[in-house]
Amino acid sequence: MKKYQKEDTTSYTLGAFPTIELIKNKPESVAWVYLSSKLNNPEEIIKLCEANNLPYEVSDKNIGKLSDKENVYVVGVFKKYEDTLTEGHHVVLVSPANMGNVGTIIRTVLGFGIENLAVIKPAADIFDPKVVRASMGALFQMKIAYYESFADYQKAFPEHLLYPFMLQTEHYLDEMKFPKKPSSLIFGPESSGLDDSYLTVGTPIKIRQSSKIDSFNLQVSVSVACYEFMKNKK
Repeated sequence: MKKYQKEDTTSYTLGAFPTIELIKNKPESVAWVYLSSKLNNPEEIIKLCEANNLPYEVSDKNIGKLSDKENVYVVGVFKKYEDTLTEGHHVVLVSPANMGNVGTIIRTVLGFGIENLAVIKPAADIFDPKVVRASMGALFQMKIAYYESFADYQKAFPEHLLYPFMLQTEHYLDEMKFPKKPSSLIFGPESSGLDDSYLTVGTPIKIRQSSKIDSFNLQVSVSVACYEFMKNKK
């Protein structure tokens, strides 16, 4: 066992909860489950493994190789997989870079009932253990797909209503009434946001904010946008 590299064909969950979510939602992708000798009440995970015919073993050594933290008592090794997005509402992240942000956004988007996430390259690796851990296992319930460009995403879903979130617009989120048609909420990179080319894409929207700040960070923007969008459909 070795620490994760992007080119690897497998990744891993760190901790009992994300490992349980992995087993429950993607059992076909699980390659191995490692348990610590210090784990209290391992019965739930063992039962899940046995019910799904998944291999497991007690191995403090392998857990130590994969985790920098001392309080990790379960590791689930899984094969990387590809998803296909379905019709319905999407969140689109254009070139997100921060692993923790991406994981938190995955969990947030799923929490608001949106199950499709498009990621425009270049972008963070969704299978990096930092993303997996920040998502708290939500990764395994989301459909996530990469696209080489935003144009490629548009070709795949030409009927979607498009809502880029950017400051250079007069359309405020809290004044919008969204049709029930499949829609895409689009967000730019953490450092710069969407560029001006997105002003001609669909209906650009901004989140109302105090003049005391220049903008909200990406996690907050996605959270506010998903909440208002799901609440304010016609």
